[in-house]
Amino acid sequence: MMTYAKLPLAGLLLAALAMPSWAQDASQPPLAEADGVLTLDRLGHHLTMPMPDWLQAPSGPIESQLEIRYVGDDRQAVVELRPKGETEALWNTLYGARITLGATRPLAQFRAAVMAGYAATCKPESTGFFQLQPDQGEVLAPLGFICGGYRDDLTGYSGLGEVAVMSFKKSTTGVAIVFQEWRGKSFDPKTPSTWPVATDVVQARATQLQDQAALTPTD
Repeated sequence: MMTYAKLPLAGLLLAALAMPSWAQDASQPPLAEADGVLTLDRLGHHLTMPMPDWLQAPSGPIESQLEIRYVGDDRQAVVELRPKGETEALWNTLYGARITLGATRPLAQFRAAVMAGYAATCKPESTGFFQLQPDQGEVLAPLGFICGGYRDDLTGYSGLGEVAVMSFKKSTTGVAIVFQEWRGKSFDPKTPSTWPVATDVVQARATQLQDQAALTPTD
């Protein structure tokens, strides 16, 4: 059962998940498909994640089937995947992952920073987070985010909202977040029938990200 909890706007803390102003990596994205899953090898880590759920029967090179954006530096690596034809500005579905070096703080603190970053993009009265199950110690449950309407001062986002799910993983030297977002017209967060994605799809994807995403160091 999903629960709705309103959170206050947490300031302009966008750095937790927003794309930084890194130079675009000129190399091919270090993303590959093997045995029905995607792998991202970067920063001394091997991140396994499920395939995009909109690909019914993937065939051929993964780069030919998706819109892919990859950026990174010596501390972080981010990959974003969209259905073919959707742009960075105009998309309905966004799937991606972020690896960050450093594992000195508890994973729950990293999650709290990400939550603050997400909340900062949304109107306070339209912001909510949910978990489908409790945490199990350092194994964090998948997290859901509901934004019935983006902040009015975010140029280009007027009249839009989103639902997102994310899974958090930690190794001895880094952390990772694997996430999926669905965007559509603004909606009532307390009325799932108005969301841009069905709740059963949200639940299934959250479970899949939790069960199939894994982060392991390679160095």
